[in-house]
Amino acid sequence: MADHQEASVTLPSDPASVCAARRYVAGVLTDWGLPPDAADTVRLIVSELATNAVQHTLGMSPTFTVDLALDRDEQLRVGVTDGHPRFPERLPAAVQRDNGRGLVIVRCLTAEYGGRLSVRPTREGGKRIEIELPWKVPAIQPDP
Repeated sequence: MADHQEASVTLPSDPASVCAARRYVAGVLTDWGLPPDAADTVRLIVSELATNAVQHTLGMSPTFTVDLALDRDEQLRVGVTDGHPRFPERLPAAVQRDNGRGLVIVRCLTAEYGGRLSVRPTREGGKRIEIELPWKVPAIQPDP
């Protein structure tokens, strides 16, 4: 496998794009050899981040970008970038709302896999939410 691989897709800020983002990421991760259970977790994380990019940009970001990078078979980075400058809010656990828990889910899943989450502004005035996860590809089993 190459020392560094990248993949990226830009989608319209539309609810249908969340499913397209999940499918895209699943295909890339399968091609790169990520085990199905870990790929499911990354797909869920992308689903939450893409949903946030669509729902919370208030029409200020006509598109969002999902990109993946694999470095030396050691680290997987997945980022979702949109054009809205507002950073996600962290809600206290006691707040009773039907939504607003996506980033909590992302943080928990990322931590469960030994990764980290970061949110930072882009030069264009938007934001990028990125997760970094250790990359673990199972050893290839020899033929019997």
